[in-house]
Amino acid sequence: MATTDLSVYDKSTIPNAKDFRFGIVVSEWNDNITEGLFQGAFDTFRDCGVIKENIVRWNVPGSFELIYGCKKMQQSYDMLDAVIAIGSVIQGETKHFDFVCEGVAQGIKDLNVQSDIPVIFCVLTDNTMQQAIDRSGGKHGNKGVEAAIAAIKMAQLRKEARF
Repeated sequence: MATTDLSVYDKSTIPNAKDFRFGIVVSEWNDNITEGLFQGAFDTFRDCGVIKENIVRWNVPGSFELIYGCKKMQQSYDMLDAVIAIGSVIQGETKHFDFVCEGVAQGIKDLNVQSDIPVIFCVLTDNTMQQAIDRSGGKHGNKGVEAAIAAIKMAQLRKEARF
């Protein structure tokens, strides 16, 4: 369980992001959670200098569909520097949770291996709704902020690795 504030970052350690372009694919399932994560990522991008027009958002029905959405975004926007996959899967009474979490994690990993555009994993996999609330703008901060910082750092790595 996270015990620190996920929203804390030292701006002096973050690369200049003003010229980067980012995609965000957001699951509509558990939208009370995913909208908070999106807002955290969006606000962090803006705080780090990314202009609004350089942030592209697509919605998909659920977390399992994030893989296809991110793949299509990678293919459609070759000028993107990184993509964030935002979702929320909450444990229920069946094995569905395990299958979705495993599939999404493996799918996002595969996209990172197969493409030059990094995909950041911002899918909460919590046991309870309260845990998800706590990590999407609640008492533990916002995992969307952490994902945006990771996206900026990976975009910088991608830029430097081209030369």
